[in-house]
Order: sequence, then structure tokens, then C-alpha cells
Amino acid sequence: MKTVLIGSGNVAYHLAKAFHQNHIEVSQIFGRNENDLKAISDELNIPFSTIGLTDADLYIICVNDDSIAEVSKMITKENCLVAHTSGSLTKEILDGNYRKASFYPLQTFSKSKELNYAEIPFFIEAENKNDVETLKKIAFKISKNVMESDYEKRKYIHLTAVFACNFVNHLFARAKEISDSQNIPFNYFLPLIDETVSKIHEVEPKLAQTGPAVRNDGRILKIHESLISDEEHLKIYQTMNESIKKMYEL
Repeated sequence: MKTVLIGSGNVAYHLAKAFHQNHIEVSQIFGRNENDLKAISDELNIPFSTIGLTDADLYIICVNDDSIAEVSKMITKENCLVAHTSGSLTKEILDGNYRKASFYPLQTFSKSKELNYAEIPFFIEAENKNDVETLKKIAFKISKNVMESDYEKRKYIHLTAVFACNFVNHLFARAKEISDSQNIPFNYFLPLIDETVSKIHEVEPKLAQTGPAVRNDGRILKIHESLISDEEHLKIYQTMNESIKKMYEL
């Protein structure tokens, strides 16, 4: 099956690398950013173009959500299979006379960070069973975690991912602002962060909760609030503690 990846960002890079490592041939990587495409091409020995799409059986669109519909119009081959990698859009956002699908990898991607692709869950949706099986077969060459998922389920998968990843990372960033303000090296907190994340591999998150809010320790909560001069930090601190209290009915 001739496959083309469209995009030059984080998702495109990691999918290209995952395909390359698992001996899945990619005929072309296509996009607008020539420098990024050339870097991917040089590393993975995949032909690239900024001018035109080569003929393929499968096109996987790895661009940001706002660009998917417009980019999908560039694919003029009829009856090929086209999949996007978005967690929050329907397959019907794809605009062309071809078979539509979703090939959603559940992971946060950065080009500078190595990943174990075998652990990444892939969620597959397509218009017919044959295309579902085709995409699952590709995904299973990369990962041991592959399942079929319709759009309604995928929306909740993406929402859960925002809570579990994006919000948590934002709290890390806010925590670093506080440690930086007191000249406390943030790397001192990394063992705590690592243990927090590691623990939920063995203990349900609700049972793993610690801290002053779950103990309803009003004295410490008030001390902490008195230390916070940044309005945004205070709002986050109070909102999170109220949420914890409600979960444990304190």
C-alpha cells in the first residue's frame, strides 16, 4: 500500500519515525515547511515535496485541526483512503470524493522527545470494515494498543486526554513559576512528579490522592493562600482544592 503523510510538525515527524522503525513504507511526506520536511527526509530517508502530492492508496493528514478541511481538498484522487489524526474532529471534516477515516494516536508529541511507539494507543474509525481492518493492521505494526472507536467515543477520549495531559502540564508550568520566584531549582520537584505519575500505574488516582485538601487541613490551606500573591495562581489553588474537597465530600 502506497502511503503519504501530510504535515511536517510533531505528529507527522513521529508517525514518519514510527512507520520507518516498523518497516512501513512511506512514499512521500508532503507539506509547506521545506526545512522541516527536509530534516525528516534526511533522518528517515523519505522523499518529500512542498509542490505536489504523489499518487497513493492511503493519505494520512497530520496537521492542526483548523487546517485539516482545507488540506484535505488537495487530495483529488478518487476512492483512495484518507485519514486524519485529530482526536476532536469527525472523519466527515475531510472534503473529497474518497473514503474517509480517523487514525488517532493518543499521545503528546514533541520532536525533541523520544517515544516508545509500542505503548501509544491508536484509535481507528473508517467508513467500512475493510478500511478499519487496513488501518488497524498498520497500527498494530507500530503499537500493541489498538482499538476501533467512533467519533462519539473519540470526543471523550480527547477530553480525558486534555484533563490528564494538558491541564497537568499547565500545573507543572505554574508550579515552576512559583519555584522560580523563590529561586528553588524546579528539578528538585522532578522525583515527586515522577512518583506521582508512577503511582497511578498501580493505584487508582482517586485512592492515590494526598495533600492538605484531602485531609481537610484548613490551617495549611490558609497558610498557602497567604503566600500566593499572583491572582491566577490563587484562583487555581482555590479551584483545585475545592474540587478535591468535593470529590472526597469534605
